[in-house]
Amino acid sequence: MRLIEANGITLATESFGDSDNQAMLLVMGATASMRGWPDELCIALAAQGLFVIRYDHRDTGQSTTVAPGTADYTVEDLASDALAVLEGYGQENAHLVGMSLGGYICQMLAVEHPGKVLSLTLIASEPLGWDGAPLPNISQQFLDHFADLATLDWADHSAVANFLAESERLCAGTATPFDESRARIYVDRVLARTDGIASMFNHGTLDVRKDWSGAYRRIGNRVLVVHGSDDPILPIENGQSICAGIPGARFERLETVGHELPVPLIPHIAETICRHALAPFIKGRFK
Repeated sequence: MRLIEANGITLATESFGDSDNQAMLLVMGATASMRGWPDELCIALAAQGLFVIRYDHRDTGQSTTVAPGTADYTVEDLASDALAVLEGYGQENAHLVGMSLGGYICQMLAVEHPGKVLSLTLIASEPLGWDGAPLPNISQQFLDHFADLATLDWADHSAVANFLAESERLCAGTATPFDESRARIYVDRVLARTDGIASMFNHGTLDVRKDWSGAYRRIGNRVLVVHGSDDPILPIENGQSICAGIPGARFERLETVGHELPVPLIPHIAETICRHALAPFIKGRFK
């Protein structure tokens, strides 16, 4: 664990592997701390010869947290936080892996700082500055679930844990059986690492400062898009649209996977990411 002071806040981070290896920065999605990246995935990526870094977004985990409804930062500030993490580890560049909002942030970095991006992997994400016909969005079932936030008693640990565990269930597809026990352990870890769990929903209020219209089309880095066919948050058409707009981008469809990183599929996901990220650097490494 390492705390990085930057942009007037503190960012909690963790690394895996040898710092002499190429860095891979994992950028999680909205409301999620670094624990959204399963330990098994971080370990598997590091085992392939990468220096893997994950971190808590502001308003999650052990990073700086402000009271619910008082966030005065933008998505661009979250992108600046990602750069600050790299700089805090003394890394000039990195392979970027972003999930959901994290993929949106990584696209911002690829557009504005292409030299810092060795490769780009976008998981369950959406196009930065989409300029086409409306894409399908969050499911009604999830919207109904989030409506319960208005009456959730954040002081009631059991009620909050149940709400978050149900969120995990709703994110899951049918590729693998939903692991209720693991979800509960994950939620307990999340709750144990923060005194302001409600603040994570500040991410739902964030806006952007700039006009990013069509920005994803300007990405010139190597891009891999990974998307579950049953994603209830950002349906697969979002990932397909990213891929269609970036020349040479590759698409990996995860059949019947939701908005999630199912543990039984982590070996496949890790290999897919590493094949994309490392193959140009290590000729013949992957068959």
